Amino acid sequence: MMLHIPAVLTPEQVTFMRQRLRDAEWIDGRATVGTQGAQVKNNHQLEEYSPLAQELGQIVLDALARNPLFFSAALPLRTCPPMFNSYSGGGTYGNHVDGSMRRVKTSGQWLRTDVSSTLFLTDPDEYEGGELVVEDTYGTHEVKLPAGDMIVYPSTSIHRVEPVTRGARICSFFWTQSMIRDDMKRCLLLDLDRNIQALRASVGDCDELVNITGIYHNLLRQWSEA
Repeated sequence: MMLHIPAVLTPEQVTFMRQRLRDAEWIDGRATVGTQGAQVKNNHQLEEYSPLAQELGQIVLDALARNPLFFSAALPLRTCPPMFNSYSGGGTYGNHVDGSMRRVKTSGQWLRTDVSSTLFLTDPDEYEGGELVVEDTYGTHEVKLPAGDMIVYPSTSIHRVEPVTRGARICSFFWTQSMIRDDMKRCLLLDLDRNIQALRASVGDCDELVNITGIYHNLLRQWSEA
């Protein structure tokens, strides 16, 4: 499942975050990956637990908490503190798969990476290249979204960031452990939930819709690991 979630951040929030990042101290992005990733990664990141990363990451987490589509798609159990990266001057990240487990330093807790998210902080016309390319069973997909929009996709996917040849591509990225480990089951629940919401908007509540909603929650109860 790949899903574009629009307007996760408001234009005012994007502007504020861009201003705060303007004079940020960026480190070599290879500092946060393993041996395989370091061979194909060429970008810069905020230090993962720096005060600025935590300040801006909280803005992202608060926005996610208010976003029903993210909840329906990811069914989040735990989410890693958001990180921030910058690609410029040919910066790129070759084909890779995200690590399966991450340890959250502030809590010491391990988190399984089920869902990956990239939240764009620069508009497509501000840079050339920099497409997020995700490969899955349905083919290869290129993603380049407006500032404030986010793409979510399975962390099991092979993906890459194409070289940025002009300007700078700045994003926030993070991982979520879902209550539903299996991507296909998450897709089914998302489709069911979206159709329930559409039916409620068009015909209102009725006995049949209550029954279908019950099916959704019983499937969630049966499949969840929470």
